[in-house]
Amino acid sequence: MIAVRRIVVGVHGSLGSLQALRWAAEEAQVRQVPLTAVIAWVPPGGDMAERRHPSGYLRKIWSDDAKDRLLTAFEAGLGGFPEDVRVAPCVVRGETGPVLVDIADEPGDLLVIGTGRRASLGRALRKSVGRYCLAHARCPVLAVPPSALMDEMAHGFRPWALRGRHVSVPDIPDMPES
Repeated sequence: MIAVRRIVVGVHGSLGSLQALRWAAEEAQVRQVPLTAVIAWVPPGGDMAERRHPSGYLRKIWSDDAKDRLLTAFEAGLGGFPEDVRVAPCVVRGETGPVLVDIADEPGDLLVIGTGRRASLGRALRKSVGRYCLAHARCPVLAVPPSALMDEMAHGFRPWALRGRHVSVPDIPDMPES
């Protein structure tokens, strides 16, 4: 097995990417290798819309927003940048899958991506970054599933799950009046 010389992690703030960030930071600390945290962005409406009406001002706003989302992900996932890991934040314009594969291009890299469940409509409308990375990466790829708690939080409270179940409530003794 080739030694891992750098860990590259895709970050965008979703629950799955936060779990991947935590795993990647811990692994980088244990292996004492640098961590490259990548966030990719595309202009609203896509590149074609931006090419029709280019605006350097808007491009800067979108890039700054991506940088803020990366910093927010570190705050939410790790409480800030870890002190014992060399972190190289990377904000790149482009589609997430190709950007991650282009950055993690050495055999000594380890590409870490988060996974998560998507509804049928989401799968139909958006490309799977994980599938793209697994098909095109030139280095090992690790897909980190969200924790059970994160998975439950993503689905929210489901009262339908309680239907048909009989929940017994213990009797509460009467309180004496004063």
